[in-house]
Amino acid sequence: MKTLNYNELLSILSYNLDQNTLKKRYFIALAGPPASGKSTISEKLNEDLNIKGFSSDILQMDGFHLDDAILSSQNLLPRKGSPETFDVMGLKSFLIRLANEPEVIVPIFDRSLELSRSSAVTISENKKIIIVEGNYLLLNSHPWNELNNYFDSRVMIHCEESVLEKRLIDRWKGFNLTQDQINQKVYENDLPNGVNVIQNSIEADYYLDN
Repeated sequence: MKTLNYNELLSILSYNLDQNTLKKRYFIALAGPPASGKSTISEKLNEDLNIKGFSSDILQMDGFHLDDAILSSQNLLPRKGSPETFDVMGLKSFLIRLANEPEVIVPIFDRSLELSRSSAVTISENKKIIIVEGNYLLLNSHPWNELNNYFDSRVMIHCEESVLEKRLIDRWKGFNLTQDQINQKVYENDLPNGVNVIQNSIEADYYLDN
């Protein structure tokens, strides 16, 4: 597996977009384990593509989190953030809409509230490149594998498991949790989810080292 640095990835994607003569929207999947840096990279990529003259925007997979009430009713709240706690078909329907409709209002995930907000952001007609960002976009299991056909370029962020572990621990330390609570979140949910992404995702077009 050959990995790219960020500037190499930006150059390749820019070249691909320059060669794209189709009038339809172009979808870039940006996947990776929890704490691999997806949100930061997607925001930087979006900014840099717009600077280069490409009109892009971001669709967050996290906007399709199931509500805590649904997760509680299905005993899934401790597993929040795992593949089964997302509305995958809802995400698929928005990919279809974005491919066919000029303007689409999409949900986002509000981290201050720890919940999804529907109809929160407008992706306007002039946004011809959509960066779809999320852990499980390339997961090779049903129903996630139904998303693959909607992506034009597939990017997987590569990060060593030991680095993910440290980042996840540091992330949860900022939430005023006990060490036992941090260990539970990291070792019983987040890190296993990350290993799942690493081991069970389809082959990406490009691998970004982070």
